[in-house]
Amino acid sequence: MTTTVRVRYFAGARGAVGLAEETVSMPSGATVGDLLADLGTRHGEKLTRVLTACSFLLDGVAVRDRSTALPADAGLDVLPPFAGG
Repeated sequence: MTTTVRVRYFAGARGAVGLAEETVSMPSGATVGDLLADLGTRHGEKLTRVLTACSFLLDGVAVRDRSTALPADAGLDVLPPFAGG
């Protein structure tokens, strides 16, 4: 059984991937950390570096614990640090 996750990329993460969003299938019971590892494998070193500085929203809620399980039909926003004023 799998769960589908809609991943939305912002700022530097979008630049590293070259996409605004994508849909990823993960095995049931997968965690945020599992998803991030999969994304790094898919998109390479540039995204892996960006992910180390990112914060994440899982279904609109900040998630810091990468062992958090992915719910069915989840949405994950990948938010690099923003600059500006």
